[in-house]
Amino acid sequence: MQKMLGYMRKAIQEYGMLSDGDSVAAGISGGKDSLVMLLGLQLLRRFIGIDYSVHALAIDPVFGGKETDYTAIRALCDEYDIPFTVVPTHIAEVVFDIRKEPNPCSLCSRMRRGALLEATRELGCSKLALGHNRDDAVETFFMNLFNEGRIDCFSPVSYMSHHDVTVIRPLVKAPEREVAGTARKLGLPVLKSACPEDGHTNREEVRQFILEKEREDRRFQDKITGALKRAGISRW
Repeated sequence: MQKMLGYMRKAIQEYGMLSDGDSVAAGISGGKDSLVMLLGLQLLRRFIGIDYSVHALAIDPVFGGKETDYTAIRALCDEYDIPFTVVPTHIAEVVFDIRKEPNPCSLCSRMRRGALLEATRELGCSKLALGHNRDDAVETFFMNLFNEGRIDCFSPVSYMSHHDVTVIRPLVKAPEREVAGTARKLGLPVLKSACPEDGHTNREEVRQFILEKEREDRRFQDKITGALKRAGISRW
């Protein structure tokens, strides 16, 4: 976990993600990234020199009409003294049953993000932390390039004026394989995704493309994020 905390501390300090008095809602999907981020944010409070608080927040799409069982994650939050709020929604019903989206990921992502931002404000939090890692950034870059013909990526820090919430991504410097390794070593209660599209998305196709390139050049992803920073794309 120490190396992961190093990645997070570097990102937080380099991009000015946190300030004294911040109340941070940590968006929890139940996946490895969000759980590692949650635990990292709580542990960093001890020595990073910034006075902030952490509140775990899960938006449940309710896939298949069944609410997600967060019992194990709630136990983790209790162990580390982290408040935990779950917001059940009708997102899955809207995306799959009402709209019957042929490409559901985009709409689902927008609706979940909107619900997260709204819930963050209702909790009285000023920051929303999301668990995107370095690999997610590279995938997003190539998805924008291949699908929309534009050079863009999500930002490490974004202010959402409509909700008066700042979105931060503390894992943005952490390679996915190291996040996964940390989650395994710590025995974190990672939930299996109930999404019917899991593993069959455009992002998965792009991920395979990147893995092929990384086999040719192990520094491939670092070169892409380095290029984003040097070019100043999306405030990198």
